[in-house]
Amino acid sequence: MTQNRVALVTGSSRGIGKAIALRLAEQGYNIVINYARSKQAALDTAEEIEKLGVKTLVVKANVGKMDKIRELFEQIDLTFGRLDVFVNNAASGVQRPIMELQENHWDWTMDINSKALLFCAQEAAKRMDENGGKIVSISSLGSIRVLDNYTVVGVSKAALEALTRYLAVELASKGIVVNAVSGGAVDTEALKHFPNREELLQDAIAKTPAGRMVEIEDIVNAVDFLISDQSWMIRGQTIIVDGGRSLLV
Repeated sequence: MTQNRVALVTGSSRGIGKAIALRLAEQGYNIVINYARSKQAALDTAEEIEKLGVKTLVVKANVGKMDKIRELFEQIDLTFGRLDVFVNNAASGVQRPIMELQENHWDWTMDINSKALLFCAQEAAKRMDENGGKIVSISSLGSIRVLDNYTVVGVSKAALEALTRYLAVELASKGIVVNAVSGGAVDTEALKHFPNREELLQDAIAKTPAGRMVEIEDIVNAVDFLISDQSWMIRGQTIIVDGGRSLLV
């Protein structure tokens, strides 16, 4: 039974995060919608989710900041008093050639894409009861492949995947299952910020063995599986959802 259970999805005002939040709401989870800038989009998402008969909490918080993480979880305590699922989806990053990267680019990207997982997971774990919980992060193929202008983001995602393994082992005694999903190129709002967007899309369309590029629903399906009880014995893994693209040169 998922009735009255609570799921936090960071960066869930739009894109993949919104789609994950909607899927969980369909299963009866009350949803914590987190956003950093897109207030109206977050409110629109909340309205859409509440039509499914569950409750929502909308919280503005840059999860790269420790004080904002604490405020986010304090709001969850006040509204729901529990947490069962944490989907670490919020992401950002500076995309520049390696010789143009500056310290603030590194700090910004690593804080949101890597540090947030560690400290949000700590807070989430404190609120998951004796029945345990599920933590799933969203990664990308830049963690294992070199992509143009993707240095800092790729490194941050590699750190996220390593942290997923450590969390999976240390939180297992609490009944918490931790995994990640790494997707191929998905045509979302975020992809519009890639300077080589068209090249990535054409590559995904032409060279994916499955015959089409990855869609948001494919990522959502993988997250859904990792949150389900069917994935109980999968721990610390990063599931690649790319239609086989990463198997080719």
